[in-house]
Amino acid sequence: MSETIEWSRPQGFGGVLLRAGDAAYDDARTVFNGMIDKRPAMIAQCESAADVQAAVRYGVGQGLEVAVRGGGHGVAGTAVTEGGLVVDLRRMNSVQVDPFARIARVGGGATWGDVDRAGQKYLLATTGGRASTTGVAGLTLGGGSGWLERKFGLACDALISVELVTADGRLLIADETKNAELFWALHGGGGNFGVATSLTFHLKQLPTTTLALLMWPASMGPDVLRAYRDLIEQGAPDELGGGVIYLTGPPEEFVPTHLHGELIVGAAAIYAGSEAETREVFAPLFALAPEAEMVAEMPYADIQSALDDPPGFRNYWSAEHLSAFPDAAVTAFADRAQDMVSPSPSQQAIVPWGGAVRRSAEKWPQPHRQAAWVVHPFGLWSDPAGDTRGIRWARDVCSDLQEWSTGYVYLNFIGNEGQNRVIAGFGQENYDRLSRVKCEYDPENVFHLNQNIEPGWPL
Repeated sequence: MSETIEWSRPQGFGGVLLRAGDAAYDDARTVFNGMIDKRPAMIAQCESAADVQAAVRYGVGQGLEVAVRGGGHGVAGTAVTEGGLVVDLRRMNSVQVDPFARIARVGGGATWGDVDRAGQKYLLATTGGRASTTGVAGLTLGGGSGWLERKFGLACDALISVELVTADGRLLIADETKNAELFWALHGGGGNFGVATSLTFHLKQLPTTTLALLMWPASMGPDVLRAYRDLIEQGAPDELGGGVIYLTGPPEEFVPTHLHGELIVGAAAIYAGSEAETREVFAPLFALAPEAEMVAEMPYADIQSALDDPPGFRNYWSAEHLSAFPDAAVTAFADRAQDMVSPSPSQQAIVPWGGAVRRSAEKWPQPHRQAAWVVHPFGLWSDPAGDTRGIRWARDVCSDLQEWSTGYVYLNFIGNEGQNRVIAGFGQENYDRLSRVKCEYDPENVFHLNQNIEPGWPL
């Protein structure tokens, strides 16, 4: 379609339009997941909220499927559409920080790297994603899990307001007093209700942060997992973020050469405090004599970019939320790691929740926040021949731990796993309420390229 029809320019659009054959087209349609290869009819690279309004009105008027692109990290590849219109926000990436009010106003196309760097100048931060290249809007509207969540809550907990373009081209503000039901829905409901052109956040003081990475041969996995579990369950401070991860040993100087390219287990601490505090809290893991060790105080923005995931790989992710992580679950988790695609950037991770994540569990449409643990198989590989194995491994990780599952799921961590899993992201009661909000702001389901909430009865 995109090569045979010459679409007109949207009325009032002042940004950049790309079509097949344009020099920048192929780069603009590429997303993080290398499995995704879609060719939109038009990519509208917006530079203002007015551009977004014009693009949305045009797409709806022309009957085009509309995709919304911020960071393009979503594993399902819904930031791009085959033969439709992509509303590309990446030129709208400004970040304005008021250090006295501790507020950041963030453009809808900004990444967490943009926010982290802007806040770092004032030692201010909020929970962001675990990679600096992740889009702010997509992560936040889906909830927003990140390294500091136990201390500061999920990214959406810091939202003050959202500026949103709806399916009929209106520009709205949603906050606690204006469009309050929509504001509630934007705390986890994703991109179902419109295009977020600007988000405003509360920031917190964060003067010191420490990164600690400890690594062992994979055979030490059960011991490391139990020690980490006991540390968390015996009252580790909320300042401690991180997790335990099976991964391929990286060719870093601090990693012994015999671990390079081998399946290993690592324990990560991202700590809102000093190196001395980190070493004291993480003492049970240091006691297991790691064969690789890197511990350093560093700016939060540097920590956020230190563990960036490489682009261009084929991706498949999933997640399971656990109410407990007993020894039997430890064994199941450790055994399944042997099936992980390695060597590759794939990771099999378990991270602790609780703290500030759980304290806001009843306020927003996210019952998964009650979970004690989140298991996250994060598959990346380069050869299409590895697809079957990689997808099966990710699904098996979750299946192995069903006995301890809460039944809910954080939808940003998974791809397209069916409508029942979407409902499991909210619970049926919340889903029904979100469906009524969807009916008010997007009754025709224009914004359906997401973890989709289908329009229900009017409010």
